[in-house]
Amino acid sequence: MRIILAPMEGLVDAPIRETLTKVGGIDRCVTEFIRVTHGMLPPRVFYKYAPELHNHSLTHVGTPVAVQFLGSDPEQMGLHGRKAVELGATQVDINFGCPAKTVNKHKGGCVLMREPELMHDITAAVRRAVPARIPVTAKMRLGYDDRSMGVACAQALEAAGAQEIVIHARSKVDGYKPPAYWEEIARARESVKAKVIANGEIWTVADYWRCREVSGCEDVMIGRGLIARPDLARQIKASQHGEQVEDMTWPEAVALVKEYACVLQGWLEDKYVTGRIKQWLNFLRQGFPEAEAIWPDARKIREVAPMLACLSFPS
Repeated sequence: MRIILAPMEGLVDAPIRETLTKVGGIDRCVTEFIRVTHGMLPPRVFYKYAPELHNHSLTHVGTPVAVQFLGSDPEQMGLHGRKAVELGATQVDINFGCPAKTVNKHKGGCVLMREPELMHDITAAVRRAVPARIPVTAKMRLGYDDRSMGVACAQALEAAGAQEIVIHARSKVDGYKPPAYWEEIARARESVKAKVIANGEIWTVADYWRCREVSGCEDVMIGRGLIARPDLARQIKASQHGEQVEDMTWPEAVALVKEYACVLQGWLEDKYVTGRIKQWLNFLRQGFPEAEAIWPDARKIREVAPMLACLSFPS
């Protein structure tokens, strides 16, 4: 009954993976996607997105991290999967779920769900390129134009050798609008023998149990829900054992954000650090009334120090 931290481009970077896995309850992470086009990327790009490669593909608390690629050229995707393993990757993941217009326009992400055959060829190329001991996995949605392609695409990925398939319970056109169509994940899950992992609209412990019941999936991937409530995975794990743990307090959440900011300052210019903090704070508004209260002032701040000071009010 695993809980996997979802990749979220521009937000779930290595520092936030470190921060959230320290809280507990997360069994695996996936990197932001590495965009593959026509030439081999240098190792520094792999390390930029997955610095955990320097630590046996683990966060500092020992949580495994999969390296994710996005692209439409089977040969290049295979070469990059092989290179990732040479650099230390212990799992290679393929992104067929990104709904971003720019990505889809350049034939990457969810638009590939219009072509299950190409999804198969990409996945098969990666599977051939990496050692058999390395899991090849994939993330997709239920379709691009509608939710009719979930079964066909899941079957294509399984036939190509994908060991696990994460399915986000919406189409590209659905975007992130509620509801999540977990029942459609169940249809895809029943059509394959590969492990299927449910993703989408899990914000609470009750959502987790409802998703499991409707989708039939033992494992789930959570993105926005874990950003909004950093202790959600820990809460879910306790519920699996019939237990409860105290909810994270706002001061505890602020401590996490400050820790995250401190690490980011070693990576990025202050203006970008402030931007990342704002992104996280925007999600925290859904889990903490204190975040909602300070948001009107915080959103106007451009420097790190006053942003961090703002987080402490109200106390």
